[in-house]
Amino acid sequence: MKAECWRAAALAALTVTAGCASLQPPHADGVQVLTGRLSVRVDSEPVRALSAAFELSGNAREGAMALTSPLGNTLAQARWKPNDVVLETPGSQQRYPDLDTMAERALGERVPLAALFDWLRGRPWSGARSEALAGGEAGFTQLGWHVGLARYAEGWVEARRDTPPAVTMRARLDGPAP
Repeated sequence: MKAECWRAAALAALTVTAGCASLQPPHADGVQVLTGRLSVRVDSEPVRALSAAFELSGNAREGAMALTSPLGNTLAQARWKPNDVVLETPGSQQRYPDLDTMAERALGERVPLAALFDWLRGRPWSGARSEALAGGEAGFTQLGWHVGLARYAEGWVEARRDTPPAVTMRARLDGPAP
């Protein structure tokens, strides 16, 4: 992936460069932090895919997310508060009015980043209607996404949107979600 993966593949500018490590951690003391691995795949032409370790802190209203390479270099970080989202990649800083706009410009697709906080905690986001999955399958549908929780006890969450282009997000949490 190119250095602009958060802009070109959302959620993560994923090139490994020596300068990446100079970005500072995004969270403040006392803020709940979720960590793990995240992969995103957009089935478009060409297919866009990324994988990174993540650190997500705060909430959908005010928070931060950092993405790091397998070698531990910070690849991208975003910080947000109402009406202001800042995405930093090595040598670049972009501002957006909200998380959805950042994701859309980064991925070329709308990805509900605000809902991710709740989805990673195994529950629907309170900002939109949801329905339990049919047939007793663990999870729910929300915002046009199928959120599977069959392996949630092991730390896995999978969110999939099937409308073209299909998008799949998989997360593996390092520990239990608070």
